[in-house]
Amino acid sequence: MPFIGDDKKKGQYEDIDTTEQKLYNRTQRSLRAGNYDGAIRGLQQLEAQFPFGRYAEQAQLEIIYAQYMSFDHEDARISADRFIRLHPQNPYLDYARYLKGLSAFNKNRSFLDRIFSTDLSKRDVAPAQQAYDDFSELLSNHPDSQYAPDASKRMVYLRNLLAESELNIARYYMRRGAYIAASNRARYVVETYSKSPTVADALSIIIEANFKLNMKDAANDSLRVLAINFPNHSSFDDNGDFIVNDEVRNRDRSWTNMVTLGLLDRPEVTPPVKIDHPEGFVPPPRSKDPEKKEKNKKRGFFSWLPFIG
Repeated sequence: MPFIGDDKKKGQYEDIDTTEQKLYNRTQRSLRAGNYDGAIRGLQQLEAQFPFGRYAEQAQLEIIYAQYMSFDHEDARISADRFIRLHPQNPYLDYARYLKGLSAFNKNRSFLDRIFSTDLSKRDVAPAQQAYDDFSELLSNHPDSQYAPDASKRMVYLRNLLAESELNIARYYMRRGAYIAASNRARYVVETYSKSPTVADALSIIIEANFKLNMKDAANDSLRVLAINFPNHSSFDDNGDFIVNDEVRNRDRSWTNMVTLGLLDRPEVTPPVKIDHPEGFVPPPRSKDPEKKEKNKKRGFFSWLPFIG
């Protein structure tokens, strides 16, 4: 925790009321002991009783830290905003902005999310967008901050998370048959998150949506981009042909099909449909994976059943 008064001359505050010093020392003991609730109460009391004292500004900064450590992320963001507004020239402004971003970054996360690797892109991503904006503000105002490298790495993760969230919405629209909405969402991913690994999947959705809307020229334009930039994407078969498939969802499965693990009463699947390649374009063959082929040879009989192996 940086201390705002570190650059003050010793003895400058020798005549200060000893009550302020004692109160501040008590809050420091609470912070070191991990008693963040007690530290917050003490720091707030310190700021209220000595608004122009030696530790008032420091107390406001440490309140942000204590609230963040006690998982009170919303209040930490509010306190950080207040500190930034009241002290625009403070030398530790980057620290306040960094804690503000971390508070949004961890707002909807829990210990169980780390254990079970929850897909956060299927949750409300508003806090992720807030964190991305906060870290972006930190990098814009303090590019040389010691917190800038970590903020930059977190922004890459958040960018991919936001892109995946948009792609989930596009997939939902595809399942509902809302192909225009799906294409618009996927196009937004390509245009806004061009460096995200989800771009290839977004292009695949654009191709499929345009094909089903009978817009073959637009589909082939996107196909050219996908084939040139992502020739090994899963949408291409071994011959390099793009295949459009209607996925069979669990909601379409009958009770008999689920009880027999998919052996009986299989739902009908739309046969694959090929999209014509652009003129003069020869798709590269997909590389074979000998390790995967060898692994499949070693699989037992029961491993081929659904949900097994």
